[in-house]
This record gives sequence, structure tokens and C-alpha cells, in this order.
Amino acid sequence: MKLNNAIQLHAEDNVVVALNSFEMNEEVYIKEIGLNLKVVNKIPYGHKVCVKKINAGDKILKYGECMGIATEDINLGQHVHVHNVRGLNESERLVSVNDFQLEGVGVNEDY
Repeated sequence: MKLNNAIQLHAEDNVVVALNSFEMNEEVYIKEIGLNLKVVNKIPYGHKVCVKKINAGDKILKYGECMGIATEDINLGQHVHVHNVRGLNESERLVSVNDFQLEGVGVNEDY
């Protein structure tokens, strides 16, 4: 039986997390979402793998939230990390939080 070697943390994510290190051309496999693709470069354990085409300027979605902005086009199977992603500035972080708030769920104003 083939075992999953990556995990998708949210259905909307455009990346998955490697559960082991990958060598070039190894397969990323997640049975539950029908994912079976080859990585195009080495990817260390715990790092992100692109599973939906990401264009330069697009959001990197992990946990269903924006974790950064692509600085270049990122193709399926590519390593997603600091070499092709930039962090969010303060205003982008605030927009990101608002983008992903659930309807009817507010911030506890007691804090």
C-alpha cells in the first residue's frame, strides 16, 4: 500500500507540506485528494510543494491563509520557499486576516 508523503492543511491551499525529503523527480502522493505529481527539484522535509500553478504576485496559501506572495511564477512540483516567496508587509497581513475571517466570527474585544 502506498503511503501519503505530504499533507494538505486546507482544501484551498496551493501548497502541500512534505512529510519527508524529496529528491528531484520523486512523487508527492496524497490519496485523499488524488494528488500524484513529481517534484522538479529537491525539497527538504517540512517544506512546501506547489500543487496549483502560482503566478508571480499571487498569494501562497497554507492553512487556508496567505503566508506570502510569489516573487516569480511557481509551477507544479516546485519547491516553495524564500527563494520564490516574500513575506507580507503589515498592511498585507491585516488584509489577509480580513480576507479569511469567517462570517459571524469576530475578535474577542475583551483582550
